[in-house]
Amino acid sequence: MRYSGSPAQTSEKTPEPKSMSSKISMELQRVAALPAQGCSNTGFQGSYGMDIVFTYRQFPKELNDEDGFENQNPSGNDHSLRNRVVQNREHENGKQEIVGRGCRGLPLSEEMQEGFAEAKGLSSALNHEGDGDMDTCLERMCGRMSDFCREHKTTLRYIIWGILIAGYLALVIAACVMNFHRALPLFVITVVAIFFVVWDHLMAKYESQIARFLSPGQRLLDSHWFWLKWVIWGCLILGVILWLVFDTAKLGQQQLVSFGGLIIYTSLTFLFSKHPTKVYWRPVFWGIGLQFLLGLLILRTEPGFMAFDWLGKQVQTFLGYSDAGASFVFGEKYTDHFFAFKVLPIVIFFSTVMSMLYYLGLMQWIIRKVGWVMLVTMGTSPVESVVASGNIFIGQTESPLLVRPYLPYVTKSELHAIMTAGFSTIAGSVLGAYISFGVSSSHLLTASVMSAPAALAISKLFWPETETPKINLKNAMKMESGDSRNLLEAATQGASSSISLVANIAVNLIAFLALLSFMNSALSWLGNMFDYPQLSFEVICSYIFMPFAFMMGVDWQDSFMVAKLIGYKTFFNEFVAYQQLSKLISLRQVGGPKFVDGVQQYMSMRSEAISTYALCGFANFGSLGIVIGGLTSMAPSRKRDITAGAMRALIAGTIACFLTACIAGMLTNTPVDINCHHILENAFNSGLVRNTTNVVSCCQGLLSRILKQEHELKIYKKCKKHFVVCKYYRKVPCIFEKSSSQIEGSDFSFHTY
Repeated sequence: MRYSGSPAQTSEKTPEPKSMSSKISMELQRVAALPAQGCSNTGFQGSYGMDIVFTYRQFPKELNDEDGFENQNPSGNDHSLRNRVVQNREHENGKQEIVGRGCRGLPLSEEMQEGFAEAKGLSSALNHEGDGDMDTCLERMCGRMSDFCREHKTTLRYIIWGILIAGYLALVIAACVMNFHRALPLFVITVVAIFFVVWDHLMAKYESQIARFLSPGQRLLDSHWFWLKWVIWGCLILGVILWLVFDTAKLGQQQLVSFGGLIIYTSLTFLFSKHPTKVYWRPVFWGIGLQFLLGLLILRTEPGFMAFDWLGKQVQTFLGYSDAGASFVFGEKYTDHFFAFKVLPIVIFFSTVMSMLYYLGLMQWIIRKVGWVMLVTMGTSPVESVVASGNIFIGQTESPLLVRPYLPYVTKSELHAIMTAGFSTIAGSVLGAYISFGVSSSHLLTASVMSAPAALAISKLFWPETETPKINLKNAMKMESGDSRNLLEAATQGASSSISLVANIAVNLIAFLALLSFMNSALSWLGNMFDYPQLSFEVICSYIFMPFAFMMGVDWQDSFMVAKLIGYKTFFNEFVAYQQLSKLISLRQVGGPKFVDGVQQYMSMRSEAISTYALCGFANFGSLGIVIGGLTSMAPSRKRDITAGAMRALIAGTIACFLTACIAGMLTNTPVDINCHHILENAFNSGLVRNTTNVVSCCQGLLSRILKQEHELKIYKKCKKHFVVCKYYRKVPCIFEKSSSQIEGSDFSFHTY
């Protein structure tokens, strides 16, 4: 048989190979006949095997896989293999003239050159056939395993989750058996989580059946709702009146003043409403009712108060872990610059944690639950409910991102409610900073939760809904999980995104405090011309906002100081206001004189609590620009509506904070203020004290102030006698030991058990 370059010239037609090895062997037989045509020298064959060097990696890709080869050559045309070998060689090495060592040193013909090139690849493929079979076997095994996992993906997921949940429940049970009191928080969290998981599963699977089961009761309620609603409202009004009578008789008249402030603020909002005749009262009354119920649960019931007090302490402990990073970066003496190196790192740490929770989907789950509660009870639209619930945890520019796709389609009233919710609440990232100032963590957490329904109530009263919302429940409850690909990337993005927030806080404080100092100096210079050098920004604010502070239930004596704080918050920001409030709290804890040269130094504990609620919001002129800029970038088509309603939203947000303060004033037990300055002075002068409990309380406050601010020597100079008294009464959980002579021959160091 004579070899030719095309199948048409071949005398016989080779049958289609069934396997890789048979294909290669047949091709070698075909090429082996080539030397007999031009030479009978057997040395040619020996040199042929020695001179060819061709690796398997250079062989065409189709030969690496038997199945792939058969798919590429289904017609049995064996010449296509030869063409691919030659074309692949020409593509990699260019057109090279292949000169073999022929018979008696003569050059080979073109046909023989093609045969040699083909033989090189075929022999190399034959040498590596065993390795290819092994690789193919491994690939098949991996493919079968992946197919099995893909086919039984749901079952495997259930098995893994079942093992993890069973292990977690075993740990919870073991912890409860060992010490139930210690494991009580873990037990409560587990029970709540199980309840909501089961609830979600049932609602997702049997929602239509449950609605059909409850439909007869719904129809019965609708048929008798006309007279039933008046009975319910009458019972509620009678209950409130009776509660006010008994509560006022028990605790005094300050709670009654707070209730009067609640009525006045609601009435003023109604009088200046955008559409007073179109007010839908359900969200208004339900918003105030939810505030009252939350406040009653947290401030008046022992389990609720203990729960939020425990939560506040856990938050403080959790935020304390930011000290590890701050001390590593800034050194062991980082507390010397308290705000820059102690407070601002807390913002970074909290922002990182929130970003991780957002990636895990926990934040979206909580926001959906809170939003659903407000939607069902208050009757607000899904967009408003989701944004208001989101503002409990995230900031005023981040919460609209939850419903960003729907912002171009919301009504004007909904847009006003979105801005009001941002102004009347604070972000979780700055909540830790306020707690680090020394402000009560339980009051801050309570204010954050209570402000959400208050924002919707005041918003719907100040700008009632006159259009039909276009966004339904299912669309609004769909939230994105972020663009992070893993938990570590989410933490990194959270830390990086806090850079702008930290920088914004720092530069605003520097600018506003400097501006405040300049304004006070200028006003003092102006007042000096009229023999009133005490004129300052604080004095002006104290007269402007004093009526508002008094209507919230603040003592008349303290109303001027609270009015100053409201002025700081409104014209500067809440950071400045809480910083000033922390100074007043510290002065009260030290126990110094309440008046110095006729100037009041600090407030009562009740006034401090009400101030904490009144200041808990972003309602200031600086935030006005932030909200307009943020919402305009998300919905450019609504720029005119955003700018038109921003100022009304700022006012509504301020009133919502005042409304929360009124509820807190109604429900806060008025604590008996202890004048530690007089108590410790009398104890030092007389040497005998009838009520040692007050002495112990005052000493604890003194120690707490010292350990927080680390100004031992400065406080010792002011209250040297107090230290002597606290050293004598060793019932206090601290021991004051004489250590060195730094101030007038004596000083005290502090050690805790």
